[in-house]
Amino acid sequence: MDILIKILQFILSFSLLVIIHEFGHFLFARLFKTRVEKFYLFFNPWFSLFKFKKGGTEYGIGWIPFGGYVKIAGMIDESMDTDQMKQPVQPYEFRAKPAWQRLLIMVGGVLMNILLAVFIYIGMSYTWGKTYLDNKDVKYGYVYNDLAREMGFRNGDKIVDIDGEAVEDAGAIWQTIVIDQAKTVTVDRDGQRVRIDIPEEAIAQLLKSPDFATVRIPFVVGETVAGGPAAQAGLLAGDTLVSFNGESMRYFDQYRQAFETYASDTVTLGVMRDSAGITRLITLPVKVSEKGTIGVYPVSPASLLALSTHRYNFWQAIPAGIQRTGSEISSYAKQIKLMFTPKTEAYKSLGGVIAIGNIFPNYWSWEQFWRITAFLSVVLAVMNILPIPALDGGHVLFLLVEVITGRRPSDKFLERAQLFGIIILFALLIYANGNDIYRFFIK
Repeated sequence: MDILIKILQFILSFSLLVIIHEFGHFLFARLFKTRVEKFYLFFNPWFSLFKFKKGGTEYGIGWIPFGGYVKIAGMIDESMDTDQMKQPVQPYEFRAKPAWQRLLIMVGGVLMNILLAVFIYIGMSYTWGKTYLDNKDVKYGYVYNDLAREMGFRNGDKIVDIDGEAVEDAGAIWQTIVIDQAKTVTVDRDGQRVRIDIPEEAIAQLLKSPDFATVRIPFVVGETVAGGPAAQAGLLAGDTLVSFNGESMRYFDQYRQAFETYASDTVTLGVMRDSAGITRLITLPVKVSEKGTIGVYPVSPASLLALSTHRYNFWQAIPAGIQRTGSEISSYAKQIKLMFTPKTEAYKSLGGVIAIGNIFPNYWSWEQFWRITAFLSVVLAVMNILPIPALDGGHVLFLLVEVITGRRPSDKFLERAQLFGIIILFALLIYANGNDIYRFFIK
């Protein structure tokens, strides 16, 4: 059932994004009295799952769920209908229109995806506001993975700034360091400011380490596993661990490491327990399993740290939604730049259909659904405007050249460019989905 919910969200989101994108092309084509022969959700080689014709346009649903298209008369597109291009030019065709109209028709899809993201982010800002963990409220510091500690970070370090800029959202620290290719991070270590340099070559490794820094919390028991060592020893939900074998110890990461060291041994835990409004210290002997665990789940960081929520009225939500869309566009454009920077090895993280579908949760949440859909709408807009033949950006590039030089590329050149672009796109699709297969089924 969980996987079906994930798949349903993916199909619903993907279909909405494709329809909105293609409607952008359709809208400007109709605005400039250009004939649209087909409007399809998904691709339909050989046959369609559903179709009907109205106003000279065939609407339908294809059987290959990798996108969609509008077929505009007199245009060299993915249909590669070269026979039509050999016929005399008709006034209703794309090629008969002035360059500025053709340009708007081609960017229509990207514009609609950006507008969709703006409207979603406005709606989210108004409905749910923005809830996040403010970096200044991370009072116990962070826990760093092995890579971060090799760079010089120490568990408990509080991040002050990245390249001299203060960080507000604790959840954006890893993304900021990687996408902006940060050079330095300043931390507060026991009241002292320490600057840590981020080597340029470390970005490739950081891309594979989203657990670079996690919020540090005291060890407060959230739940014990029935029949596990902790439950047998008498640990209860709400207990706070304060010592290990007589030595003062406070944080969950410290206990996790200690349990791994003392696997299969019996240890003594000092526990603060609140009962009937009275807090008392007790000691409990606990048998650590062979795997270095005691069968305990800690409480979530959100229950120990104050979350910040920014609420917006309707008029405040509009600029907030626009600003968030701009930030997402900028952030994803930087990610694309990383993809084309070989030394970062960011191209190895490229994912296909499985990776995209996997970002949806296995439970239904409208807030999560709209957040992911808005992000994917930005992704679709940025990807489509790239100057690659067969993408909208490729057509835009040739139209800009025409506007600047006054010379229109020949149909033969456009056909060859379109074919070249299709080959590039298929290669990227094969590579991205091959990465998915390797990551999820082989590795």
